[in-house]
Amino acid sequence: MDAHEPPRGDEGRDRAVPSPPGGLLDLLNVAAIVLDGEGRIVFWSPQAGEVFGYTAQEALGRYAAHVLVHKEHADLVVKLFAEVMSTGASWAGAFPIRHKDGSTRLVEFRNMRLLDDVGDVYALGIAADQTMLRRVETDLALTERLVSQAPIGIALLDNDLRYLLVNPALERINGIAAADHIGRRPGDILPGLDIDTVESALLQVRLTGTPLIDQHIVGRTAADPEHDHAWSVSYYRLEGARGRVIGVAVSVVDVSERHRATTEADRARRRLAVIADASVRVGTTLEVDRTAQELADVAVPGLADVAAVDLLDAVLAFRRTTASPDRGPELFRALAVAAAYPTPATAAVKAGDLAAYGADRLITRCVHTGQPVVLAHVGAEDLRRIAPDADGATAFALAGVHSYLAVPLIAHNEVLGAFDLLRARNPLPFDEDDVLLAGELAARAAVAIDNARWHQSVRNAAETLQRSLLPGRPPRLTGLDVASRYQPAQATSEVGGDWYDIIPLTGDKTALVVGDVMGNGIDAAATMGRLRTATCAFADLDLAPDEILRHLDKITQGLEHYIATCIYVVFDPHDHRCRIANAGHLPPVLAATGHTPELLDLPTGVPLGVGGVTFHTTAFDLHPGDRLVLYTDGLVETRHHSIDDRLNTLLHTLDGPRKPLEDTCNWLLHSLRHPDDHDDVALLIAEATSTTTGPHTP
Repeated sequence: MDAHEPPRGDEGRDRAVPSPPGGLLDLLNVAAIVLDGEGRIVFWSPQAGEVFGYTAQEALGRYAAHVLVHKEHADLVVKLFAEVMSTGASWAGAFPIRHKDGSTRLVEFRNMRLLDDVGDVYALGIAADQTMLRRVETDLALTERLVSQAPIGIALLDNDLRYLLVNPALERINGIAAADHIGRRPGDILPGLDIDTVESALLQVRLTGTPLIDQHIVGRTAADPEHDHAWSVSYYRLEGARGRVIGVAVSVVDVSERHRATTEADRARRRLAVIADASVRVGTTLEVDRTAQELADVAVPGLADVAAVDLLDAVLAFRRTTASPDRGPELFRALAVAAAYPTPATAAVKAGDLAAYGADRLITRCVHTGQPVVLAHVGAEDLRRIAPDADGATAFALAGVHSYLAVPLIAHNEVLGAFDLLRARNPLPFDEDDVLLAGELAARAAVAIDNARWHQSVRNAAETLQRSLLPGRPPRLTGLDVASRYQPAQATSEVGGDWYDIIPLTGDKTALVVGDVMGNGIDAAATMGRLRTATCAFADLDLAPDEILRHLDKITQGLEHYIATCIYVVFDPHDHRCRIANAGHLPPVLAATGHTPELLDLPTGVPLGVGGVTFHTTAFDLHPGDRLVLYTDGLVETRHHSIDDRLNTLLHTLDGPRKPLEDTCNWLLHSLRHPDDHDDVALLIAEATSTTTGPHTP
C-alpha cells in the first residue's frame, strides 16, 4: 500500500499508520503555544510561526501579552489567562492578535490549563486563522446541504467501493435507508442491476481519475422491484490535498420518463419501418403462397421470433362460410412460416400442412370472432391450445415460447384465416401496440392475399380452358413425327391465347398450326378456341395456307378488338414438300440435316384481324431427318434483349447435339425461358421421316 493511501477495511487497527499530508489539520494550519504560570511562552509549534509571524527564537521566553496582543487588549488577555489558570475552565473564541508585521488578525483559540507531573501549571493555546476556519466551516456546511437537499442521488464510496455517504435522494431511489448502505458494496444493495458493469466502471474511475459521465443504466431497485427504471449515472474520483485519493463519488439521476419516451419513440419508428417494409415487400405478385410468405417474412424479427400464415381451406376452395363463435372445428392450411433464427418451433408446422383445429383453439377463436387473440404470458396449458398437436406443444416449450398473438386476415368483410406470431428469444410480451401493428400488417396483406386468391382462381380457370381447347393426342401421322408443349406465363396470374394444332389431312398430309391471340385471360383463351375450331374446319376443305389465313382474318375481324398472329403449314410426306403462310408471326426455324439451323425467309404478312392485306403461300422442302420448329413469341421475347439477339440465341441452342424431339422441347424451354417471363408459349417441332408411317410422340 502507498504510504499516502488510507488504510482499507480493518488495516491499521493494530498498528500506527501515518496520515498523509494535506489533511484537514494541515489545511487549517493549527498552531500550538504553551505558556507558563507567569504567561511566558515556553513552547512554540512551527505552525505558530505561520499564524503569528514569529520564529520560535523570537517568541520563546517572552511574555505572550507583550508579543501577541495589542496594548488595548492586554487587560482582557490577562483576565482570561487568570481564569483559565485559576479555575481550570477552558476558553474558546476568536481574539484579535498582533501579527509580527503589525497587522491585526482574528485567530480562533481553544485555551486550556495543563498540569505536569510535579504540579506546575501551564496554559495551552490551540489557534487557527479564523478566516481559513470559517471558510472550511462554510464549505462543509454548504457541502452537507447540497448533498442532503440535492434532488439527484449522491453517494461517496471509499477505495474499496464501500459506501461512506448516501444522500436522501439516493435512499429513495434505492429504496434502502442510508445507514444500511454504509460499509456495504453496490452489489449488496442493488442486485437488480448489472453490478459487474457498475463496479468495473467505479474501479476504472478510481484508478485512472477520468470521470465517466451520463452512463445509462436500466434495472430494478428495492424502491420499485416490479418495474424497470432508467438512470443516468456519473462517476468521479475524489481527491484531497496533494492528490490523495479519497474514493469515488456517484451521482444518479432518474431518467425513466425520458427512457420510456425514447423507447416508445424507438418502437414507433420500428413499427413504421415494419409497415414501410411491408408496403414494399408484401403483395409483389399475384400468387397466394408467395404473398403469405412475404407477410411472414416481414414480421420477423421486428415483431415476432416466429410468424405463420394460416388460411381457411374453405376460403382457398371458394366455399364461403358463416362465422359463428361456437362453430368448429376449422380446417386450416399453413401457407407460410418464417423464423428470425433456427428454432425448434418451426418443426411444429410446415408450409403446406393441413390441420383441423377445434373451437377451443385460439386460432379458431380468432377466425370465428374476427378479433385478435393475445396471450401476453403463455403457460404449459396455453401451448396445447396454440400448437398443432402435442409434439408441437413440446417443440414450442423447447423453443421458449412465452407470448402469443393471432390476428385475423380479413378482406371485403370475409375472414380468410389468421396471422400467428410467437415470441421466445424476444423477452417482451405482446402488448396493445403489437396488436395494432400486427393488425395493420394483416389488413394490408389480407387484401393482397384475397386479390391473389381471385386472380389465381381466374388464372386456373383460364389455363384449364386453354388446355382444354388445345389438341389432345393426334393420330399416327404419315412421314412425320411431332412433339409439342404449351407453358403458361410464369410471372403473371394470366394465361394468354397461344395455341398449336396438328391436323391430319387427306392424302396423308398434315397441317401444323401455331398462333397467338393478343391479350390474356379467359377472353383470350376463348378467342383462341374459336380460331382453332375455325382453323380445323377450313383445313378439312383442303385450302391453300394463304386461303386458310384469309378466312381466319375475316373471322378475327368480327371478334371485337382481338387480333392474332398465326402460321399455317401443310406437309406432304410423298414429295417431302411444305407449303406455308404467315400472318404476322415470328419465322419458323428449319434445322435441315447436316446444315446449320436457319430462320425461314417468308413474307411476314399482317396479324389476323387487321384486314385488307393479301397473304402468300411459300413452299420449301422438308427431307427425312429435317426438323421444323414453330413457336410463339413467349419462347424468345424478353424485356431486356432485342428480338434479333433472342432469335440468334434460339438458332444457337438448336445447333447443338441433336436430341430426341421431346428432349428438344424440354431443352428449349429450359434454356430460353425464365421464371420472370410474362408471356405464355406454344411450341411445336416436326421431323420428317423416311417411312410412309411413323410413330407419333405426343
